[in-house]
Amino acid sequence: MSHFYGTLAGQAQTTATRRGSKNSGITVVAASWNGAVEVDAYERDGEDRVRVSFIQWQNGAGSNRLIYDGLISGKNGEAS
Repeated sequence: MSHFYGTLAGQAQTTATRRGSKNSGITVVAASWNGAVEVDAYERDGEDRVRVSFIQWQNGAGSNRLIYDGLISGKNGEAS
């Protein structure tokens, strides 16, 4: 059963969607030639959480840096 839901819009006329369960979570990567951003939504201890990171892209551009790892609601100010 879906717990997480993602959408992707780009050049195509339709928006792509993906679903993730509490067990699988969902990972999204948006990239350019200069680097990428990765978003992981996951469940831990009954709470929905998200990890947002800058990551290197396939050509080696960009850097690896954690931006946020905390509650998906943003409550409690758990910024990294």
